[in-house]
Amino acid sequence: MTIKIGDRLPEGTLSEFIETETEGCSLGPNTFNVADLVKGKKIVIFGLPGAYTPTCSAKHVPGYVQHAAELKAKGVDEIWCISVNDAFVMGAWGRDQHATGIVRMMADGNAAYSKALGLDADFSKHGMGTRSQRYSMLVEDGVVKQLNVETNGFEVSNAETMLKQLG
Repeated sequence: MTIKIGDRLPEGTLSEFIETETEGCSLGPNTFNVADLVKGKKIVIFGLPGAYTPTCSAKHVPGYVQHAAELKAKGVDEIWCISVNDAFVMGAWGRDQHATGIVRMMADGNAAYSKALGLDADFSKHGMGTRSQRYSMLVEDGVVKQLNVETNGFEVSNAETMLKQLG
């Protein structure tokens, strides 16, 4: 069943490659409980099929990096990119995209969280196995307030659409 507006995010974990060791976060991949991360926060989450793929690298991530300050000015605490890749790949891609410190590059290595959201997709015909659909959502304190799932390309999950939805 696909998540919808008004639903609470499902339980689950995501991993993030941490560049700088801090209190509670060691250098390298760290696994986080989603419920703990979203508590009391307004977060824009966007999901995409894969790191280093054409549309994801040329449009999706760059749009959120470019518009991050505008999103934060509208009350967004964090911006997350979720992809079915491991934390090492997501960390490297984040550096490549100049997203470090701007967009949290969250790894869903086995697609478990994408499946829990009901937003997984079969990319086997492209040799990529199970991946994430392309989407964006606004989450406030763990509850989905906006949800934009792509049905044909890259039209509704971009940063510009989210900015309009934030008013």
